[in-house]
Amino acid sequence: MTKDLIEIKDNLISELDKRLADKIIEKTNADLLKKLIKQAETINEAIMIAELGTTYKRTGFHFDKRLEKMTDTIKYFKKNEKLSFVQDKNALTHKLIIGDNYDALLNLLIEYRNKIDVIYIDPPYGKDSMGEFAKTNYQNAINRDNLLSMLYPRLVLARQLLSDNGVIFCSIDDKNQAYVKGLFDEVFGESNFVGTFIRKTKSMTGDDGAGVNIQHDYLLSYAKNKINLYLLGDKKTFNSYSNDDNDQKGDWVSGDPTAKSGSSSTYFPIKNPYTLKEDFPPQGRYWAFSQKTLEKYIKIGKIKFKNNYLSNQRGFIFKRYKVELKSEFNPLSTLDFIQNHFMNSAGTVELMNILEGSLFNNPKPKDFIKKILQSLSSEAVILDFFAGSGTTGQAVLELNKEDGGKRQFILATANEITDTTPNGVVNDVTSKRLKRVMTGEDYDGTNNFKWLEKNKPLGDNLDVYDIEEVSPYSIEPFEKIDESLYGQEKLNVNDKIKWVCENFEKTQKKLDNKQL
Repeated sequence: MTKDLIEIKDNLISELDKRLADKIIEKTNADLLKKLIKQAETINEAIMIAELGTTYKRTGFHFDKRLEKMTDTIKYFKKNEKLSFVQDKNALTHKLIIGDNYDALLNLLIEYRNKIDVIYIDPPYGKDSMGEFAKTNYQNAINRDNLLSMLYPRLVLARQLLSDNGVIFCSIDDKNQAYVKGLFDEVFGESNFVGTFIRKTKSMTGDDGAGVNIQHDYLLSYAKNKINLYLLGDKKTFNSYSNDDNDQKGDWVSGDPTAKSGSSSTYFPIKNPYTLKEDFPPQGRYWAFSQKTLEKYIKIGKIKFKNNYLSNQRGFIFKRYKVELKSEFNPLSTLDFIQNHFMNSAGTVELMNILEGSLFNNPKPKDFIKKILQSLSSEAVILDFFAGSGTTGQAVLELNKEDGGKRQFILATANEITDTTPNGVVNDVTSKRLKRVMTGEDYDGTNNFKWLEKNKPLGDNLDVYDIEEVSPYSIEPFEKIDESLYGQEKLNVNDKIKWVCENFEKTQKKLDNKQL
């Protein structure tokens, strides 16, 4: 049994114990599920068993599970030499994975387990929007049960990929937001819920038939461990900070040491040495600090008394020093995405300037993704496993260009064939978009697209992988799998056999005879 399989089993059993403690599932059911999880032979089996415990009768969260189609073949990355390109060996290399994102996630675990800093996904939540994958797995209907069934195992794997200070963002519509949030609570834990952001999607004059003009969707956010996360919003302005009294601690601004709420312990007088009068907090307010802390601030000069009452500071100045600020940025606001440049129409115009023509429905605008990424490390590894048109990739490239960051993107998407993408969405949209904005020309040398009129190529390299499959009952896996695509140096024959056996069992969707 591999280390990854053992840890995922332990995590799934731990989550069952939490549901049991919260009286969401019965003890007999939990015990049976834990027993079955321990006997599971693959990650996929363990996840599907745990999924049977996601019926929330007490809270009203319930969905009928639709299980993945099962095979016993090994899935692996094969480099697509036709779509990959290198411009500068010293530059960053990003990745685009073509195929079922569940298989992509299983393969990414081999190299990126606990190493992904940011995940952004925009899952399909409308009928027929999953294309060929929906036809084979969900009867071509992404209704709510199918959406939740599809997302659950992918979120379990996504959590394994996130670093300890990692965060996942998910775009979702009003119809499904409550249900998808319930699923995220299940996988990531309610204690790791970061926030629900509102994004303006459109402006319109009509309504939905009930007199409501719906102009927004939602962005859910969850941390791997919330205690390790802090999201940065806009940069603070410091025009109001000064140091007109030559304070050795530097620039400061006068603040309010009182608060709206408190108790008798934070309502007490302090004596002004100039007026010899006692100052209480204003009516309806309390001191923001304990008496001990307040006396300490007075002693060190952080609170200084004034010798008159000409200002509204109630006879004293409370100094808030610039050097004591935890960050030069405001926290990210749940209303930071309500401006017009975050609307779907902006994303459509951006894509048309690169590819000429409406080839993809409602692509997210790059400014939306950039705003998300700006709140985190400039050296983050970013994953989007519903990559669609590739907006996340372009957003990463532009942001790196603007601030000198070293963010790396990993995109995964199925090569869905539609009326507007007869060669598949990857061939007609995703890879072409990335190639054009990174190099300034298409694979066929085309370089007369509108985007170039106001922009310069963004640089960097791209590795493109197809997901292939091979039977485990032969020597083919040891011959066909290229370990260098997984961050592994070339191995000798014996070490290669051991490495493949240890890592690729988890990429199978296996159904043994006992389950038939």
